[in-house]
Amino acid sequence: MKMLRKLFLGGLVAVLPLALTVYVVYWIGSTAEAFFGRVLKAVLSERHYVPGMGLVLGVVLIFAVGVLIHLWFVRRLLQWGNRLLTRIPLVKTLYGSMRDLMSYFHGSDEQPASHAAMVALGDGQARLLGVVTRSSLEGLPEGMGSEGDVAVFVPMSYQMGGFTIVVPRSRLTPVDLSFQDAMRLALTAYMAAAKPAPEDEPLLPQGGQPPSLAK
Repeated sequence: MKMLRKLFLGGLVAVLPLALTVYVVYWIGSTAEAFFGRVLKAVLSERHYVPGMGLVLGVVLIFAVGVLIHLWFVRRLLQWGNRLLTRIPLVKTLYGSMRDLMSYFHGSDEQPASHAAMVALGDGQARLLGVVTRSSLEGLPEGMGSEGDVAVFVPMSYQMGGFTIVVPRSRLTPVDLSFQDAMRLALTAYMAAAKPAPEDEPLLPQGGQPPSLAK
């Protein structure tokens, strides 16, 4: 029974991430195909429409928008639209958050690339893995940080969430990890990189009791 359970869990671990990834990609593709497919069917006759044309049209439009935003008059139009959306209650919160998030992942010359770091807590004996999201707090309202402080996103294990903390740069220890690897390790509670302890290394100090956190 234990062997069957182990085999089943092993197969689940191997299949589930791939299945979820394929499902998300399929959902995005099918949604684009359904939406742009209706547009093409309204323009073309049914006999001229070939399944998949909607998805191709969506990809082409995304590339076209990427080209157009480099034109100065399109930039001015987008800036006007941004100002309008940021004045509408609720919309400005949702739109602003999504815009900032996508801009962060897209990156720019003005915004340095994010990097992983260990954040020292208290006396430095305990540390958390995080990602530096802002290396300078310049431009933020007064009181949100001091000179030399940085913003670090600390994800929570097994949850799509976390905390953004402001700490002095001296509390950070850079880690040679990409953004994706750092998030993967933090979200899985380091299980992805877990290694069994050597047989000659005890898991607990002599006496069988964990060390006290209080001093």
